[in-house]
Amino acid sequence: MQRRDFLKSSVVSAASAVVVSNVASAAPGAPAATNPDATTVSLDPHDLLRVTDAGERRGEMLYRTLGRTGQKVSVIGMGGAHLSRKPLDEASAGKLIHAALDRGINFLDNCWDYGHGNSEKWMGTALAQGGYRKKAFLMTKLDGRTKEVATSQLEESLTRLRTDHIDLVQFHEILRFDDPDRIFTDDGALEALVAAKKAGKVRFIGFTGHKDPRVHLYMLEVAKRRGFQFDTVQMPLNVMDAHFRSFSHMVVPEAVKQNLGVLAMKTMGDGVFLKSGAPITPIECLHYAMNLPTSVVITGIDSDKILDQAFEAVKTFKPMSADEVAALVAKTKPYAVEGKYEFFKTSSHFDSTAKHPDWLGEDSALVQKLGPSG
Repeated sequence: MQRRDFLKSSVVSAASAVVVSNVASAAPGAPAATNPDATTVSLDPHDLLRVTDAGERRGEMLYRTLGRTGQKVSVIGMGGAHLSRKPLDEASAGKLIHAALDRGINFLDNCWDYGHGNSEKWMGTALAQGGYRKKAFLMTKLDGRTKEVATSQLEESLTRLRTDHIDLVQFHEILRFDDPDRIFTDDGALEALVAAKKAGKVRFIGFTGHKDPRVHLYMLEVAKRRGFQFDTVQMPLNVMDAHFRSFSHMVVPEAVKQNLGVLAMKTMGDGVFLKSGAPITPIECLHYAMNLPTSVVITGIDSDKILDQAFEAVKTFKPMSADEVAALVAKTKPYAVEGKYEFFKTSSHFDSTAKHPDWLGEDSALVQKLGPSG
């Protein structure tokens, strides 16, 4: 039996009810391969975890369980960043949100810093109308690394979103190895969200990032060391990621092991992949992410046409075999091996907190007291 044809015993996440299977890993004691991106994980696409159950189909949408939370969420999530971009305005963004919720999307993504706050404001207006808040599993993110700043940003988000609680709040842009240390230190941002959860303002806690899978793994390591378990983790999962600094290969297996809700983003690189010349379609990009053990695939929706595209991806999705996945990602390999088109990994283009370090807050009291000045 060839290695690629040998399936391990299925791994079943009790909370997510998403069944995944992958091929056997390298033999014990075998030397780890070193990839051009300096990682040592196998980048064989046959090794990628994949679903064998598409999810629960209701109407036009598929639903999966959000990791250990037990919450049923739509496999497609509506990205918040696009909602505040032209040509949308508050009225047209609201209509899109209503249309998405009416058709079965219930997972709404947002962030404290999107559109200078407009994304949250416009979403809040839409949710305050006609009982739409009850239809939504609402997620937003915050940038603050200190308890004080994170608390302030959370309160702003609650006000903008016109709600007394947010279902999921995630630490945004975990890009640097010092981000976990800052968040988990005394008076760090984690204390703000834990307190908010106790107060009923936040139901679940997660984190996001798009730079390097090793930073994600370090965030999970620090959390474990501090006795804290996240509910979700968000990361770029796409047909190019499979070849370079791969979250699909490196982080997804650990997230499944910990029964975390896996949230996919940047499935098309904010449109960059479709301009790269790679022979891929938007539907294929969405299907790749849906085929991983993801709870939600977040995609930017800025028109009725793109909303229809998301539902077409759901309608036509069937779990792919290992060979089908390998054939799909093979089409992107010449474009992906150096991360050339994954701008979020290899440039600062998407690094909002690098451009606005003040959003993170000041250094800890210890650093301010003992660190050299000037």
